Amino acid sequence: MSIRAAGPALGLDFGTTNSVAALAVPGGAPDLIEFDGPHEQAAVFRSALCFWHEGDARAGLASEAGPWAIAEYLEFPEDSRFIQSFKSVAASASFESASVFDKRFRFEDLGRIFLDRLVAHSGGRLDPRPARVVVGRPVEYAGGRPDPALARQRYDAMFAGFGTEVHYVYEPLGAAFSYASRLTEPATLLVADFGGGTSDFSIVEVAEPGAARRCVPLGHAGIGIAGDRFDYRILDRLVLPMLGKGSSYRSFDKILEIPRSYFADFADWSRLALMRNRRTMEELRRLQRSAVDADAIGRMIAVIENELGYPLYDAVGRLKRALSEGESAHFHFAGAGLEIEADVARAEFEGWIAEDVARIEQTVDRALAAAGVGESAIDRVFLTGGTSLTPAVRAVFARRFGEAAIMSGGELTSIAHGLALIAQEEDLAPWSA
Repeated sequence: MSIRAAGPALGLDFGTTNSVAALAVPGGAPDLIEFDGPHEQAAVFRSALCFWHEGDARAGLASEAGPWAIAEYLEFPEDSRFIQSFKSVAASASFESASVFDKRFRFEDLGRIFLDRLVAHSGGRLDPRPARVVVGRPVEYAGGRPDPALARQRYDAMFAGFGTEVHYVYEPLGAAFSYASRLTEPATLLVADFGGGTSDFSIVEVAEPGAARRCVPLGHAGIGIAGDRFDYRILDRLVLPMLGKGSSYRSFDKILEIPRSYFADFADWSRLALMRNRRTMEELRRLQRSAVDADAIGRMIAVIENELGYPLYDAVGRLKRALSEGESAHFHFAGAGLEIEADVARAEFEGWIAEDVARIEQTVDRALAAAGVGESAIDRVFLTGGTSLTPAVRAVFARRFGEAAIMSGGELTSIAHGLALIAQEEDLAPWSA
């Protein structure tokens, strides 16, 4: 049993795309921490890093995180390295370190830099560090063959010393605890948390207000498919063909397809910036010399060399959000000699992601089976996370559980709020993952 330490408790939703923190003093309601960004104050802190040389190269690297990382990158894109979605490599054994200029960073190195900057921009609310910290973690990590033990090891190294005690709780359980605080009667709740890297589901039995134990987890399931995968589908249809995907190169007397690994890395936000290293760039230039369509490979090289990953990410994100609100939207990206314009219908986009949505729905089935309940036992469905706003995703739950059962709200903040509530519990054992 872990007995609550004296002092403030922090719920931290360390997300693939965004991070949110909520602080609760003993006996008080959680309060979202707002960060004074370069342009506005907000509770959502982008999970991004930017590195650049301070003065001459021998002076070492300076770094920023969150909206400050974006601001630094936008001011000096060619002289910086912008990294986002790095959480998605936490469970990847193939990821050992990121090469940033001439320095290498392990996952936990990137994580500690990110946390230090998050604390620095908290207006003093996270300094000194909270006594108890509850960190959200996905039910299943992103990646083809995720290693949860490796992810736990890296998380432990990242959060070492961040609080007097650090605990991990499944992210959808945080959302469940947050939503349960609104309920006035018992219910069996399905929480669906759609982030950037993973989609996670928890079935929770919620007791009446005032019960000794308000929430009882019944079962969980997750899959490494979410918003970033939807981004990949857009890139695969609209951008990668312009960069040489599907074309060929000459090798002696043979014509071979250009290795798909380059395009997989390019379309992964956690790896795109890391392609700007000497070895990869030399490989791409050799490939360009033997490519049937040398100009296409040249466009890929130009996008990487000019650090255009963030503008590309922004263009994809704007299209995705517009398609959540309307039946069609316009895609536009320009930079480094590449310009792409396309009108995309929502139905077309939904065709691109149909396989992903089907696999997400199968994961809902696994969560129900793990909990030992059927669809008819679910009283409420709470959708959270940015990708929950995608109409094709929401339609799955409306069809299976009925529109009246679906609840939402606080799509980007509910997990942190719930984690802070859990952090106030006397015993965390029932919740810890």
